[in-house]
Amino acid sequence: MAKSPSRWQKPGWRFLRRLVLWPLLAVIAYWVLALALYRTVLPPATPLMIIRSIAAKDLVSYRPTPLTDINNNLAKAVIASEDARFCLHNGIDFNAVSDALEDYEQRGRLRGASTITMQVSRNIFLWNGGGAFRKILEVPLALLLDAVWSKRRIIEVYLNIAEWGDGTFGAEAAARRYFQKSAKNLTAAEASRLTAILPNPIRWNAARPTRYIQSRSTIIQRRISQLNKSQISCINP
Repeated sequence: MAKSPSRWQKPGWRFLRRLVLWPLLAVIAYWVLALALYRTVLPPATPLMIIRSIAAKDLVSYRPTPLTDINNNLAKAVIASEDARFCLHNGIDFNAVSDALEDYEQRGRLRGASTITMQVSRNIFLWNGGGAFRKILEVPLALLLDAVWSKRRIIEVYLNIAEWGDGTFGAEAAARRYFQKSAKNLTAAEASRLTAILPNPIRWNAARPTRYIQSRSTIIQRRISQLNKSQISCINP
């Protein structure tokens, strides 16, 4: 008597494995590999870089640069503007999340509460764009990233993969595009202007700041001066 096929060998399950299981395993394998490899090696590219390159049918501008060759003003500016508790939380700023939810209850408007770690997780492991499902994935990935990488490594990767203009990725490429100099030689004002355009780098230009960007830059410089040692201690060598 012929042995009947197991559930996993039936046509429907074979199709499901091809459609869901194998792609899911491939994604998880990529996450594990990236998590381990990028702990010591700067990413050669990110999904967004590949998308931008395909859309523009040209190579993106990207110059992987160690943190020691990026002016510390830029790291401080990003922390002051994007994630003031970067050195103090474990990848998720639950205080910011609580404030965002409270703001939503009062005003009906949900503002972002993404940390630098969450942004790195999104840019390396996930896809660009909104969506609740992606936000849900960001949380465990950010917690994992914070547990495996040092804070200094996270800020180093962030400054290298952040988009600072259409097809311009990383601090070195941005400094050369907007100020014709190395990221190591950025002034505090230039670092603040680069940080000021991060919310919408496709729309704004650090070399030709609008009145709004100039105002944001001034605010960021003031916030840098207000950072205490605990807020920046984790990015020091």
